[in-house]
Amino acid sequence: MAVQKMTIAKALNAGLRAAMEKDPKVLIQGEDVGKLGGVFRITEHLQKDFGEDRVIDTPLAESGILGTAIGMALRGYRPVVEIQFDGFVYPAFDQIVSQLAKLHSRSRGAIKVPVVVRIPMGGGIGAVEHHSESNEAYFAHTLGLKVVFCSSPTDAYWMIQQAIETDDPVIFYEPKRRYHEKGEIDVDVPPARDLFSANVVRQGTDATVACYGPMVRTCLDAAKVAEEEGRSLEVIDLRSVSPLDIDTLTTSVTRTGRLVVVTEAHSFVGLSAEIAAAVTERCFYSLESPVIRVTGWNAPYPPSKIEEHFLPDLDRVLDGVDRALAH
Repeated sequence: MAVQKMTIAKALNAGLRAAMEKDPKVLIQGEDVGKLGGVFRITEHLQKDFGEDRVIDTPLAESGILGTAIGMALRGYRPVVEIQFDGFVYPAFDQIVSQLAKLHSRSRGAIKVPVVVRIPMGGGIGAVEHHSESNEAYFAHTLGLKVVFCSSPTDAYWMIQQAIETDDPVIFYEPKRRYHEKGEIDVDVPPARDLFSANVVRQGTDATVACYGPMVRTCLDAAKVAEEEGRSLEVIDLRSVSPLDIDTLTTSVTRTGRLVVVTEAHSFVGLSAEIAAAVTERCFYSLESPVIRVTGWNAPYPPSKIEEHFLPDLDRVLDGVDRALAH
């Protein structure tokens, strides 16, 4: 049966399995990805089915994991690296931004490094420090990297396969607090859109709400409440933040006249600022109000007991919409 219902976590597992079955050069490596199946069980049973040569449990050394993956890519493999938590990626930062992102350009196109770096991101799971970060701006700022987010089971299943097939390095963010949300997937028919295209997940006329990753569900919930209040919100799942599908955004904003950008990451020098600037440059004469940003606060991520006050929620999104419509 082509249509199956599964969680985002299971969809990622199925997508990885499909990629490994299709191409024997696809490898998975990371801390506890083999016997344990990953801390979130995204790689569960893959080592049992594909062997220890293709699903590799590594030492606790992110720099070494990425360095090894780069070497494997240079030998013709397509490594998929798992970083256990978003805040654990920093020991590998130099490998990613100084080597992985630069080799294609440095070699004038002669070298390809098709490495996918999977990173569970964001808060909402009651974790301790360094387990709930939104660090996508670091990598989106680094030319040579593609940076994408899945937010639904369908996107999780197909986007991970598209990322693995991409010859450029891809930072693949997964919204960890949404891992267990379910949806239907047609596993036989790939979506028409490519990996770097935005998706209008809800059509509307009064304001455009741009979001990605874990905020997509929050914004869709806000749009339902807004509809009950007589307001029509168009919700766009950006899916890719580098490159950014600015055409889909500007087409929507030109029609609605308003834009609210929603991210978990804080606002200062974040993706929300880049999106606001890019849309303002292109849609200045169509905008009926300033671009409004609804983000995490400009402060370190707080202890888990108060994280619900840090993360943008339905009420804060609706407040942003109110501010946009007040003009």
